[in-house]
Amino acid sequence: MNFTLKLELPASDVERARTWYSQILGLEPIEDGEELTYQAGATRFGIYPSTYAGTNRATAARLIVSDFDAVRAELLAKGVVFEDYDFGEDFRTVDGVLVSPDGEKTAWFKDSEGNILALGSSD
Repeated sequence: MNFTLKLELPASDVERARTWYSQILGLEPIEDGEELTYQAGATRFGIYPSTYAGTNRATAARLIVSDFDAVRAELLAKGVVFEDYDFGEDFRTVDGVLVSPDGEKTAWFKDSEGNILALGSSD
């Protein structure tokens, strides 16, 4: 089977989402209209209007970066609030960051529409 996967994120206010993705992540749409399409590395993702935006309680997308600490600091400086989770000893964030036994870091935050995004280290 050969296919291309495009991630889709809901937005109750597409214009607000456009502003957030521009100001916070530095992304501009490559296709613009009622729905937005972005290119992030090799991945395309869309923002589409939906009254159900922000209702998913699971991670919608994961942003993999090579310098986790620097990107997290940049997002914090832009006002991003990282979520704290405590699901027991094996899954607990400290100051908004989960560090796996092998040293991989992950931090979760929400976009302007309440979608849960994860920031992850590439190493």
